Amino acid sequence: MIFTAILIFTGIFGSLLTYYFNNKLKLGGVLSSSLLTSIVAGFVHFFPSYIPKELVNHIPLIFIGSSFVGMVSSNQLSTFIGVSLSGLVYSLIYINTSKFFDGFGGALGTSACISLLVIMSIPYLRSNHKMTLGFFQLRRMIFKNTRRKSKKNT
Repeated sequence: MIFTAILIFTGIFGSLLTYYFNNKLKLGGVLSSSLLTSIVAGFVHFFPSYIPKELVNHIPLIFIGSSFVGMVSSNQLSTFIGVSLSGLVYSLIYINTSKFFDGFGGALGTSACISLLVIMSIPYLRSNHKMTLGFFQLRRMIFKNTRRKSKKNT
């Protein structure tokens, strides 16, 4: 029980810290994720005696994946509450499917993407016009990019 709570806290903390470094300190997503992940992985690698043996293998993986969550742009997800909820969802996905993670690149990134999509879809689920809003957003994104390309060509 306490190990699960530690893993969930790690996921939330990793996503929030990466989001802060990415969007508030303007370090960029890749630099924020790699810097923080290197610190956490280095601490776990060089000081494993301070961490319970059951968590030594899981904490770096949870932190790496949650740092992928924190790489989200503030234009897409602008609140710390949303980022922390995405970190929570990511942690729950990892805890319940960790036995299926043979590698950690694609699986962690996919889980991070799923957790962000879950949180970003909440406003659409609460709306009465779910399909209309979804198609409207899609149409706006497509035509917005088309207008930008046509303006650059002229």
